[in-house]
Amino acid sequence: MAKGKVKFDIETCKGCELCIEACPQDSIKLSENINAQGYHYAVLVQDNCTGCTNCALVCPDAVITVYRETRKAKVPVARITNVTENITVTLTDERK
Repeated sequence: MAKGKVKFDIETCKGCELCIEACPQDSIKLSENINAQGYHYAVLVQDNCTGCTNCALVCPDAVITVYRETRKAKVPVARITNVTENITVTLTDERK
């Protein structure tokens, strides 16, 4: 599963709340503070963002940037086939 991080341009955000409604993880809310324009701005309040980009897509002022990390897939290191009798397999970790 992807892990996301969201950054808001808080000085440009007008607090329209569209991103809050669009977030399926309920990760965003309006800040108690106000920006220089006098608006409560959006902030990330939970560390459960998946990087879905819904918030950025609905933002009318393009103040949201979404970053997404994905975990690298596990790569098989050995495949054993056609076993006809007992065998012993030893794998070494070449990363050391």
